[in-house]
Amino acid sequence: MSPFLALGIFAVAFFFIATEKADKVKVVLIASGAMALLGIVPGSEVFYSEHEGIDWNVIFLLLGMMVIVGIIKQTGLFDYLAIWAAKRSRGKPYRLMVLLMGLTAVASPFLDNVTTVMLVAPVTIVVCNRLRIAPQPYLIAEVLASNIGGAATLIGDPPNIIIGSRGGLSFNDFLVHMAPIVVVVFVVFVLFTKVLFRNSFQYNAEHAESVMALQERRAITDTRLLWRCLAVLALVVVGFSLHSVLHVEPSVVALLGAGLMLLVSRVDTEDVLREVEWPTLVFFMGLFVMVSGLLHTGVIGAIGDWSISVVGDNYFAAATALLFGSSVLGAFFDNIPYVATMAPVVEGLVAQAPDPQTGQALWWAFALGADFGGNGTAVAASANVVVLGMAARAGHRITFWQFTRYGVLVTVLSTLMAWGYVWLRYF
Repeated sequence: MSPFLALGIFAVAFFFIATEKADKVKVVLIASGAMALLGIVPGSEVFYSEHEGIDWNVIFLLLGMMVIVGIIKQTGLFDYLAIWAAKRSRGKPYRLMVLLMGLTAVASPFLDNVTTVMLVAPVTIVVCNRLRIAPQPYLIAEVLASNIGGAATLIGDPPNIIIGSRGGLSFNDFLVHMAPIVVVVFVVFVLFTKVLFRNSFQYNAEHAESVMALQERRAITDTRLLWRCLAVLALVVVGFSLHSVLHVEPSVVALLGAGLMLLVSRVDTEDVLREVEWPTLVFFMGLFVMVSGLLHTGVIGAIGDWSISVVGDNYFAAATALLFGSSVLGAFFDNIPYVATMAPVVEGLVAQAPDPQTGQALWWAFALGADFGGNGTAVAASANVVVLGMAARAGHRITFWQFTRYGVLVTVLSTLMAWGYVWLRYF
């Protein structure tokens, strides 16, 4: 009975989140509380279990980066970058979108995609406000670009870290096997945005000229503070990139960076904490508890086992099932707990593979499906939820369906391209 009850509560909560008939934070708190009260989640383990509870690495990574972004914001750097981007694009909307997507996609493989969007989104909001154009399409495009770009490396997307650890795959393995298709998908995506957001590219010469007249250097309000912040940010980036060498969680790096930046900047801590997206953090915690109910009652595991049993010893069919199954399921459940749950299933299947190349192909199909599925809905990946929260705070609300109608199309396109890549390269 518990699996059906867990699935029922999740479905009702997802309905209210998707239709926005109720505040999403209230929905996840009520749903997660109901699961805990009915004994669907694993008791107090929901606070401690790495695979069946709240992923505190994600929560504290977000908290640390929110503090860092809040301090950097006080230097005027985001205004500087916004004016620079607007002038570089000459106020042309599509050119601006391509520029911002390019910055996002280049940074995502080396930072994680959540960190990248937290740094780029404030710039986007400022530049769009200055050009007096709606920032929502640009923010959506950046999130989609970050989820695509982050798939290229071990540290670019949190699910990749889980897959790399479980499958014994290195940073170079991801670079060799994932990066080629990611580059191709991103190029096609950039071209696709010309059609996808065609109604958003309205050029206003008067507003563009007013921005071109601005001096970006005047936007910097505190040069000394800026250099201190950039030095700390550089250390944080190095810490992220050396994750596999230092074996220090990205969340720890982010918290240390936030603490160090508070120390060297000497800004008012209360002012910085006001910049933290507390509703977003609470939403994530509630969402993790809800997914925990599905994991603990075996709902997600049963779906995975069933899909694998259907394909038998046809490994191309198995790769296809993993790719499309992960893309579909990853669109409805946060892809971090989903990957943590399905990884043992994939590991068992890989162990039965006739040769190492076939086994690795299953891991790559799994990774591509989970990463690209993160674009499927507004709650499918951490970056999506974070940007929607930042947009709402800035007064530019993005609805669940406004994001999802674009995300679904991009997910279908990228997954089909990934399927062709897996077939051509491995089978």
